[in-house]
Amino acid sequence: MTHKIAILGASGYTGAELVRLIAEHPNMEITALAAERKAGMSMAQVFPHLRHMSLPNLCKISAIDFSQIDLCFCALPHKTSQEVIRDLPNDLKIIDLSADFRLRDPEEYEKWYGNPHSALEQQEEAVYGLTEFYRDDIRTARLVAGTGCNAATGQYVLRPLISTGVIDLDDIVLDLKCAVSGAGRALKENLLHAELSEGYNAYAVGGTHRHLGEFDQEFSALAGRTVHVQFTPHLIPANRGILATTYVKGDSASVYETLANAYENEPFIQMLPFGETPSTHHVRGSNFCHIGVVGDRIERRTIVIGALDNLTKGSSGQALQNANLMLGEDETAGLMMAPLFP
Repeated sequence: MTHKIAILGASGYTGAELVRLIAEHPNMEITALAAERKAGMSMAQVFPHLRHMSLPNLCKISAIDFSQIDLCFCALPHKTSQEVIRDLPNDLKIIDLSADFRLRDPEEYEKWYGNPHSALEQQEEAVYGLTEFYRDDIRTARLVAGTGCNAATGQYVLRPLISTGVIDLDDIVLDLKCAVSGAGRALKENLLHAELSEGYNAYAVGGTHRHLGEFDQEFSALAGRTVHVQFTPHLIPANRGILATTYVKGDSASVYETLANAYENEPFIQMLPFGETPSTHHVRGSNFCHIGVVGDRIERRTIVIGALDNLTKGSSGQALQNANLMLGEDETAGLMMAPLFP
């Protein structure tokens, strides 16, 4: 069976990544590509690297016949997604890549994103899209909310440690480096080459980054009490990749064993040998996440490092992994490509 797929917001980075991945899927066909400001253009005009593919031209969302669509990926900006998804057919399977349905509490959404939630009915049915931990719920979901790329990386290194209690829940420091594509494709002065290259900087320092809402929600639910991590993101002059260096208080052997057991049967989470550290180079362009554990020289202090591609495992690859579950496909279909190196 071939599933007919629509992508809304196909002119952005995550939209292009979805096209790249789905084009290699054995049982999916891209039927509609929407981009409001670029409607009428071909994907080759917007993304020349995709010119070898036979794809429909970009169109407006209003031009899509959703009765012919099996699943829709929504790669639109925050706030816009709520307004669009609210008006889509009630029987359409949807995966949203924005932040609009990640936070279960509408008040928390307004706190972190500054706007009242405008699709409360849809929020009630949304399933959080961190595949490895919500797999059963995702299979039967109509609407799945993809995670933030930073939030996904931090959760992969910390969720098993928090749920088992092998670390001090009041002493977690997450130092994260994210490539520039995580900021999207819109023109911004601080993302110009002359502004960004040859250096990197911390941003949203002191607990203001929006992905903290996801950390608070997920970690506190796991622990059964409030858990607040100390989190500082950094923007690095690279196109793809996230490296999350996490400092925890706990026995390093127990930390490693806990993570190794948690991910033993996960096809996309790779535990490195104890003492080995991951690199964004080794996951680039793939749906893999590499995790390394190192014991610190200070007794009972452990460093856990995770690396993934923010556009693939952190966003579009995660979305396709979830789509496979929702459509009854093999979870790994279209996603087992090797990372690009160098």
